[in-house]
Parts: sequence; C-alpha cells; structure tokens
Amino acid sequence: MSEKSETHEPSAALKALDRLVGSWTITGGAEGTVRYEWMPGGFFLLQHVDLTQFGRPVTGLEVIGNLRPFGEPAGADVVSRFYDSTGNTLDYVYELSGDKLTIWGGVKGGPAYYEGTFSADGTTVTGAWVYPGGGGYESTMTRM
Repeated sequence: MSEKSETHEPSAALKALDRLVGSWTITGGAEGTVRYEWMPGGFFLLQHVDLTQFGRPVTGLEVIGNLRPFGEPAGADVVSRFYDSTGNTLDYVYELSGDKLTIWGGVKGGPAYYEGTFSADGTTVTGAWVYPGGGGYESTMTRM
C-alpha cells in the first residue's frame, strides 16, 4: 500500500507579504505597535497587535494565509482571522499589488477596507481605513 504524498508551496500572493515581516510603530487613528513573523513552514504570517484605538486597548493575534480545508486545494485569496483579548474574531482579505497594500474587512471588495502604500525604501506604509457611511481614519506604519 502506498501513501499519496503532496508537495505544495506557500502562494506567491502570501509570499509577497514578506515585506511586512518585522516590528512597526502605528500612528494615526490607532496608536501602538504590531509585529509580523512567519510561522515555521512559511504558510502563515502571524501579526501580534498591541494598539489603542478609539481610546480602547486592542491586543491580539492575527493568522494570515490561504485557506486549505482538509482534502481540498488552497484557496486563491490570502485571508486572515484576528483574535483579540476581548473575545472578538475578525476576518480580513489581504492583497499586495506593487507597493499598494489593501486589507478588506470581511470579504474582498467589501465596503470596509485599508489601503496603504509602501515607501520606496520599505520603511513606512501610509494609508487609511475606510468604513461604510464615511467613517475611517488615517494610519501610518513605520518600521522600528
């Protein structure tokens, strides 16, 4: 009896997020720090969050990667789930095209999203969160 062996690699869209790896200071509508690191194997990017947003602390962990349910191929979109210290679970979709980073809250193309641009030297990402109904805030990430 032979065992089927599959070889697969992290997606190119996920690998592109390697630009985020490291520690960043966040300023704007949320203040604090975030740190991105690869989980061993390179299939998931972990974001450790320690922010203050709208006067409230936001701490948590986000797991970013391509969904690959048991027995199925990996999904095309780079998705995530954020787990925070108050018990919330929030889902996002990531896309990096050139220097433009887009993060949708919920589903790709949805009305809540972040759009930011990496500086030429990769040390800052400047952009804004847009919320339905005209809300949102500007945000800058600066590499520590």
